[in-house]
Amino acid sequence: MEGLIYLRMKKNLEIKNPMEVKLKDVAYLSSNSKTNLKELEEIRIYRITEKDKEIVIIDSFFIIKYLTENYPKLEIQLIGPEQTIIRISKYKKNPNIFIVVLVWLLLFIGTAMTIINFHYDVSMQAVQQKLHYLLTGEENKFPLWIQIPYSFGLGIGMILFFNHWFKKRFNEEPSPLEVEIHKYQLSLDDYVIYHENKLNDPKLPH
Repeated sequence: MEGLIYLRMKKNLEIKNPMEVKLKDVAYLSSNSKTNLKELEEIRIYRITEKDKEIVIIDSFFIIKYLTENYPKLEIQLIGPEQTIIRISKYKKNPNIFIVVLVWLLLFIGTAMTIINFHYDVSMQAVQQKLHYLLTGEENKFPLWIQIPYSFGLGIGMILFFNHWFKKRFNEEPSPLEVEIHKYQLSLDDYVIYHENKLNDPKLPH
C-alpha cells in the first residue's frame, strides 16, 4: 500500500458503552491515489474498558507512528486537530429533578431581583411618570399604559436576544450565551487534553 494519506482527527467522540475503537471512529481519511482506505479505516486503535472511566484521549502522533511503521510507503499528512477526546456517556447520571427545580428557582429569583434593582437604581418608575406627564399633561403614579407594554417588551427583547423559545430557534445566528458556552467548551477541551491524556502508547495491533 502506498500513496499520500490525509488524516484529520475528530475533535470529539461520544460513546455509550465500552467498545473497540477503530481508526474510522476517531479520524477522517482521504487520499489522492488508489490507496485502500477501507483497510486503514478498520485498524483497531484502542479498546475502551471500565478502567478508562469517563474520558480517553487519542493522540494523532501514535496513529501516524503506527501507520508509518506498518505501511512505510504511505505518506501521512495531518490536517486539523491533533487529538480526539472520547467521552463515555455511560457514566453520566440523569439529573435529579429536585436539584434542577431548585437551581431554576434560584436563577429565576436572582434574575428578577437583578432587574428590579436595576430599575430602582435608574428610577425607572419616575421616568415613566414623567414621560406620561409629558405626553398627556396629567400626573399619574402608575402609568400602566406605559408600564405594561414596557414589561412585555422587556421579556420579548430577552427572548430575541437569546434567539430561543424553549427549543425553537428564530434564526441560525448563535446567541451570545451559545458563543460563551462554545468558548467554555473549547477551554475545557484544552484542559482535558493537557491534564487527562492517559494514552501514552495506544495498544495498536501488530
